[in-house]
Amino acid sequence: MTRKKVKVAFIENESVRKSTFKKRKRGIFKKAHELATLCDVPICVLIKSEYDSIPEVWPSREEANKVLSQWEMMPEMSKTKKMVNQETFLLHRISKATESLKKLWRENRELEMKELMFSCFSGKTLLSDINKNDLPDLGCFIDQYLKDLNRRIEILRTNDVSGAGAATTSNACHAYAYG
Repeated sequence: MTRKKVKVAFIENESVRKSTFKKRKRGIFKKAHELATLCDVPICVLIKSEYDSIPEVWPSREEANKVLSQWEMMPEMSKTKKMVNQETFLLHRISKATESLKKLWRENRELEMKELMFSCFSGKTLLSDINKNDLPDLGCFIDQYLKDLNRRIEILRTNDVSGAGAATTSNACHAYAYG
């Protein structure tokens, strides 16, 4: 049986809120125990609620004091090394999304220039019809495309050591062209 998705919002009903708190608190303690056991890491959980005047501590006050004192003794650099607050997390996400957007924009622009180049070569588009702002990008794209083609040709020539393959290809192209 599947559970329905829980709406995360403040629970208005006092008795329902209190019972939910108790259930969830047990769940947090259980998860902390599982994490400590599976990963062999020191863990403590402190819960201060409106229902208890004394904060609840897991696994015990002594263990929690031990974990917290280890934390206090760590150098500041080690404490903050992997610590992320909401602002830095969001800034990191924004920068990653911005980089991804820039990459997609470059790829899209490259595809536009490729399409425009082949459209010009096929005669579907005249150079006079092209936007003047696109001409420098088109020129750079054609230059890079020619460099890539020449590089591929050079690689094919160096890979064809025997020379027989090139002659066969050449003859096949000649036979195709002149039927």
